[in-house]
Amino acid sequence: MKVFLYPGQGAQYPGMGTDFYNNSDRVKELFEIATKETGIDVKELLFNGTAEDLKKTDNTQVAITLVNLASTIMLEEKGIKPNGVAGFSLGEYAALATAGVVSINDVFKLVKKRGDIMQSVCEGLKDSKGETGMSAILKLTPEEIEKVIDDSKIEGVYIANYNSPAQTVLSGLKSSLLEIEPLLKDAGARRVVQLQVSGPFHCPLLADAKVEFEKFLETIEFNDPIMPIYSNVTGDIIKTGTDAKKLCGEQIISPVRWIAIEEKIKETGFSIAYESGPGKVLTGLFSGLDKEFKAIPAGTIEDIQGIEE
Repeated sequence: MKVFLYPGQGAQYPGMGTDFYNNSDRVKELFEIATKETGIDVKELLFNGTAEDLKKTDNTQVAITLVNLASTIMLEEKGIKPNGVAGFSLGEYAALATAGVVSINDVFKLVKKRGDIMQSVCEGLKDSKGETGMSAILKLTPEEIEKVIDDSKIEGVYIANYNSPAQTVLSGLKSSLLEIEPLLKDAGARRVVQLQVSGPFHCPLLADAKVEFEKFLETIEFNDPIMPIYSNVTGDIIKTGTDAKKLCGEQIISPVRWIAIEEKIKETGFSIAYESGPGKVLTGLFSGLDKEFKAIPAGTIEDIQGIEE
């Protein structure tokens, strides 16, 4: 059985998805839908936009979702279809569309609104609380990091992503992240890397974004999944459309439990994963957890043409 994995913010790069556009009429139609539903000229953004253009959260969320779904089209045109899906953070929205929970039109409405709200709230946080950010911690287990945070009593720092047993991402106030950095190194962290992001994603600092986004969610129809889809919030399979809608709000302030998702994917019986979107981050994370599990990047035409079934 095959599971498609969808990357999130940070995977973007200028020109991504343009090879899909140039090789598929269905992808061209997808670009038209994305432009119509978001008001963003996505062809211009992806063909001619700079890295700085793509870094803006309101652009990033639409662009990555578009390329994730374009990759799925190209995989399906090669005869490879998913039996289940999972998305990392923003990537969960492409998974929701593929699993039939939301329509293609609505998924672009959702990520456009989500991006706009998060961009606005992050800018407001900068004015009210100061600089915010995220840091990747390498070579400490999540449990060791949790202990450092608890023992330090430093406020405004949270675990945002449980990426792998050796890689965890923190989110919060920049001053708090800098304050806890030497404590993490003393505890054995090999490196602490400040990430180039526009806000403190997946933590309680975005509570206002959650409230505002939940109001918009009520205008969108959510259906029950037609295949297994895994929740970032719980690490488990989402059973109903009602649950999926609630979890979309919770996801904004909750950590991404990617380790739990990978374990659940294996437990479900999937034997191969395709990273349906830009980059190879999720392929690498799966290899970090289980070198025997077959995870294949599918973010370019070259990747997909090289796949041997």
